[in-house]
Amino acid sequence: MKEHQIEVRVRYSETDQMGVVYHGNYIPYFEIGRVEWLRNKGISYKSLEESGIALPIVSMTINYKKSARYDDLLIVRTKFKKHSSVKIEFDCEIWSEQNELLTTAAFILVFVNLKTGRPTTPPDAIKLLLDEMQE
Repeated sequence: MKEHQIEVRVRYSETDQMGVVYHGNYIPYFEIGRVEWLRNKGISYKSLEESGIALPIVSMTINYKKSARYDDLLIVRTKFKKHSSVKIEFDCEIWSEQNELLTTAAFILVFVNLKTGRPTTPPDAIKLLLDEMQE
């Protein structure tokens, strides 16, 4: 399955004086979605890093449509878009409990060798999984 979703509750510390989620706090919500997407596919981000590979963001586009507020239950949907030899792309959405689209985003991440800091191909098991999903 190319898509995964997870629920996140807005905490008070993530909001401004008006109880609205501060724009920069959407990025961690999307990160939770990507990490859980990987975990759902049997890939632990922690074990990936322990094997010497990181997945930093190289491009990010976020579109804010409606505000999320303190104590809202958000649904973060993460969808695999495509991959190349060293990149992986995701489209993401945040929905309200009332099924309103709040925010959309697109992310490009690169597999990086932690020792060299250079792009690298993912481990074979991950490459196979991504190849199967791209078909």
